[in-house]
Amino acid sequence: MQSSKRAIWGWSVYDWANSAFATTVLAGFFPVFFKTTYSQGQPAVVVTSHLATAGSLAILVVVLVSPILGAMADRGAWRKRALAGGMLLGSTSTALLAFIAPGQWLVAACVFAAANVGFSLSNVFYDSLLLAVAGEHERDRISALGYALGYLGGGLLFLVNVAMVLKPALFHIASTDMAVRISFLSVAVWWLVFSIPLLRWVREPHVATPPDAERASSNVWKELWTTAKSIPKHRELLLFLIAFWLYIDGVGTVIRMALDYGASIGLATSHLISALLLTQFIGFPAAILFGRFGERWGAKRSVLLGIVVYTGVTVLATQMHSVTEFYVLAATVGLVQGGVQSLSRSMYSRLIPAESASEYFSFYGVLDKSAAFLGPLLMGWVGLATNNSRAGILSLLVLFLAGGWLLAKVKLPEAPRSSADTSACARP
Repeated sequence: MQSSKRAIWGWSVYDWANSAFATTVLAGFFPVFFKTTYSQGQPAVVVTSHLATAGSLAILVVVLVSPILGAMADRGAWRKRALAGGMLLGSTSTALLAFIAPGQWLVAACVFAAANVGFSLSNVFYDSLLLAVAGEHERDRISALGYALGYLGGGLLFLVNVAMVLKPALFHIASTDMAVRISFLSVAVWWLVFSIPLLRWVREPHVATPPDAERASSNVWKELWTTAKSIPKHRELLLFLIAFWLYIDGVGTVIRMALDYGASIGLATSHLISALLLTQFIGFPAAILFGRFGERWGAKRSVLLGIVVYTGVTVLATQMHSVTEFYVLAATVGLVQGGVQSLSRSMYSRLIPAESASEYFSFYGVLDKSAAFLGPLLMGWVGLATNNSRAGILSLLVLFLAGGWLLAKVKLPEAPRSSADTSACARP
């Protein structure tokens, strides 16, 4: 375990790097640009189907590939190289989006799927490196620092990109179309440049005798199957994964469906974008604060507090009618979103063996990246059955309440707080 300030900051800044993709591309411009430019002249229902298919195929690739790559990276000491490979795939594909001509929806969908795969795979190895840079007693704080920098970095670049798209002439850009394309390029450069500190400052976790590629890949399927079979035998790990799968699906649904719900009740696009930015910038200090909560009160209690807030937001959303109420809910989500995500990551790191961190985090990543699967289904079914979209939102309570109830039953190992360990780990 490394315990230098530089390693901690190098690891944390990667969240600053790749969160620009999550904000500007995933949540911001690509879905709209795909409909208006890449899919010119096609019916809206067809466009939505193409976009959903591209996203689903990306998740399927991650589900199939990440456990294999994770196991190989653990055995061959290739975590940083695997992260760099995912980062290069994601950033290069994002840059290519800027050069796809109008009407080429199939090319755009494939390139977008590739960018998604790179983003998700790099995150598996990024998460696993948390165990390499932080001792158990400080993982809550360091994990939260990463998420906080992600909110700030992703929010700052998104703010600049929104300004470019809304006022292209102010930036001497010829059109809105060109502004979006430049935004994609800016994300690619941002992602690449701010990945350098991690690649330079974080050391590859030590492996006693790193094997060559052929030996690292041999028997990987057998070892993966052994790991998968072992998870149900570890009660706390299994309970945590089920709880995480439920409540993080609720979190993911709130993230992905909030703008759609706001639009469905008649809020202007400018208000929706402003609310997204508000969530990002509140998320920066709030995630850091949650890291301190995790140290003082414990990660599990802090996440349970976040889940309680999410249940309140879900109930209040059914009574929302005005722009002001939408901003209040967005700000409230910003207060807990990063904390729930970051402390879940640090809790999981305490339940898995450090020498197989990438392999175990690949299972975690599959659950995390497939979030917002159950939630939209619940919202859709309940909404159709009751003919009331607000009742559909209320159905998300099932995910938060069940996830919180199971998480409360998880017994986490206590983080060691020996004087030697404490003095060895520098604070950022």
